Amino acid sequence: MATEIERKFLVRHDGWRKQLLSTTHLMQGYLASTPTLTVRVRLEGDQGRLTIKGATQGISRSEYEYPIPPEDAQRMLDELAETAIIDKTRHRVRCCGHVWEVDLFAGDNEGLVLAEVELGAEDEDFERPSWLGDEVSDDPRYYNANLARHPFKDWSGRQA
Repeated sequence: MATEIERKFLVRHDGWRKQLLSTTHLMQGYLASTPTLTVRVRLEGDQGRLTIKGATQGISRSEYEYPIPPEDAQRMLDELAETAIIDKTRHRVRCCGHVWEVDLFAGDNEGLVLAEVELGAEDEDFERPSWLGDEVSDDPRYYNANLARHPFKDWSGRQA
């Protein structure tokens, strides 16, 4: 079984741009989303991906991801997504001994900037870059599946 161990943070400023490795446009939608199961389809540049995730426990959850033809991914987004499509640009950044993913959201989630780091263990120590803001790993509002249902533009008292 594959396990994703991930910490998620708000981003305070764009100091991360100095360590930029790559940039990719992502469009993703959810075919199913319950408290115990999420099925996501994604167009990542010109690559399609289907991802199945289990329930989050702490900062870990089971995750299975498979490449699919980009044409299939686009049709699934158009025909099967049960929520609005998440539109974001992902920047991969090497900093403090890890590769971070910094997501700049567009569309209904414009203005939201999140950084994620995948870890080898829940208790793994890591250095926090100066551009990180508050941790939101435990705040379900920031889960992409929830952002598709309740976009950032509709939040009252937004924090970003």
